Amino acid sequence: MDKEKKYSYKHPRPSVTVDCVVFGFDGTTIKVLLINRGIEPFKGKWALPGGFVQMDESIDEAAKRELKEETSLENVFLEQLYTFGEPNRDPRGRVISVAYYALINLDKNDPIAGDDAQKAAWFSLKKIPSLAFDHHEILRAAHYRLKGKIRYRPIGFELLSDKFTLVQLQNLYEAVLEILLDKRNFRRKIMSTDLLIELNEKDPKSIRKKAQLYKFDKAKFDELSLKGFNFEI
Repeated sequence: MDKEKKYSYKHPRPSVTVDCVVFGFDGTTIKVLLINRGIEPFKGKWALPGGFVQMDESIDEAAKRELKEETSLENVFLEQLYTFGEPNRDPRGRVISVAYYALINLDKNDPIAGDDAQKAAWFSLKKIPSLAFDHHEILRAAHYRLKGKIRYRPIGFELLSDKFTLVQLQNLYEAVLEILLDKRNFRRKIMSTDLLIELNEKDPKSIRKKAQLYKFDKAKFDELSLKGFNFEI
């Protein structure tokens, strides 16, 4: 007997998709990358990049593939978020979606629409258009995760250039957390982590005095993490 038939069963088999929430930062505002759907359902509506998982790939592989096919983005920070499985979330049938969130540097990545996407465009997190499926719910969950995790993991540096000022770093945290931070306390906390490398360079774009540039010491963070280091802002 064929092994596949031997272990087959009669229960319904739902389809599985992946959806990716891609965050960027323009210096003042958190941005979200959306694609304009080129096929039904919801043709012409804005949506998160994503698609169906193929039979011969893992969930992570599917997320990376769909992100590359629909936006041309690859080799970016990508982490699994949550699984969405309400019975009527997709008009095509019983579809379960595994959502991911990605963090990218806008200066290094220029998305280009492809595959089922007619367009790919950045939108302010505060001005998101009507979205297909349950993608508003997925986006809210991703933002909530980002707001929580940026306080205890240094993932925010994924959104910045390799070289940044303390003002730019504080602007990022304020944009993600949607609060104003005390300048003195923020600098004291971030410098106490001892994870910033002070560069022998100044920011030529600063308005008044040329601000000091820094770099995140990822190698040191990885080393300290093995010893139980607690990053907290």
